[in-house]
Amino acid sequence: MPTEQEVMEALKKVFDPELGINVVDLGLIYGVELKDGEAIVKMTLTTQGCPLHDSIGRGVETAIKNLPGIREARVMMVWEPAWSPERMSPAARKQLGY
Repeated sequence: MPTEQEVMEALKKVFDPELGINVVDLGLIYGVELKDGEAIVKMTLTTQGCPLHDSIGRGVETAIKNLPGIREARVMMVWEPAWSPERMSPAARKQLGY
């Protein structure tokens, strides 16, 4: 079973196609829960009406499912607390000019 850190590393391979930054550095991942071969990722998007909602969610789910020891992966979209640019990593902020 992977660790939370290994899941987060896998999620760094999932990019927001509009911004070209991974979901971890964008601050979209709110939490990872691992239990008995199941991984649940709580995440958000930059806006509730994001047209890439399904695409990004599927990318996150696929990245998790590809980890050894994971037999089930679920993505839970949450909107509280709302995403803000302050959640981004320093590298992401620099790339976007914040």
